[in-house]
Amino acid sequence: MASDSPKLTGRTAVVTGGSRGIGLGIAEALLAAGASVVITGRDRSHLDTAVAELSKGGRAGRVHAEAADVSQPAQAAAAVAAAVAKFGGLDILINNAGVGVFASVAEMAVEDWQQTIDTNLSGVFYCCHAAVHEMRQRGGGWIINISSLAGKNPFTNGAAYCASKAGLNAFSEALMLEVRQDNIRVSYVMPGSVATSFGRGDGPGGPAADWKLTPEDIAQVVMDLIAHPSRSLPSRVEIRPSRPPVKK
Repeated sequence: MASDSPKLTGRTAVVTGGSRGIGLGIAEALLAAGASVVITGRDRSHLDTAVAELSKGGRAGRVHAEAADVSQPAQAAAAVAAAVAKFGGLDILINNAGVGVFASVAEMAVEDWQQTIDTNLSGVFYCCHAAVHEMRQRGGGWIINISSLAGKNPFTNGAAYCASKAGLNAFSEALMLEVRQDNIRVSYVMPGSVATSFGRGDGPGGPAADWKLTPEDIAQVVMDLIAHPSRSLPSRVEIRPSRPPVKK
């Protein structure tokens, strides 16, 4: 991967689920590289807190928060439209918004299944559907989808989450083939355990631990992908903790 940070002055990015955790870390890295950034989220108070943090150091004019639930097609499209209206176009889409409800298939509520698939998989489609048109007008761009190692390593009580991420992986590879001749590079990142507050129930995420990945680790992968020479396309990156606890 490239070691130098990309210079993104004049570029515009949308980071879904950008108010906390991995999304916030990615938004910070994009701003540090000079990009203008629209973050999305469902909770206005979390968005306001994130904007205040991201705006430090004279960046206020390059940060915008858009309240959006990407599982709703109109709201996903509105987030892309907000980037175009606020900053003049769209160059980078980071699909990070996700939910995790972890329960056995027999016990999981139908509504929880639908929310997981609608957000983690359909929400990415809705955002990409709107973004590709804008990127073609700009002559190219980057779409980076934040997936999970759960997409290839299923676990007990994770059927909905694992299915959503496996679907996201396949979607990302198909989209990559569709748009690479438009100079739109599509990649997906599959993290292992990350120290965030993500998840409800017995699933990934959870309290911070020294051995886990950090949001900044995932942000570094994203920035390396953007900085990669245009002649090559790392279409999938797996990243995991280097020294997880040994199971006894």
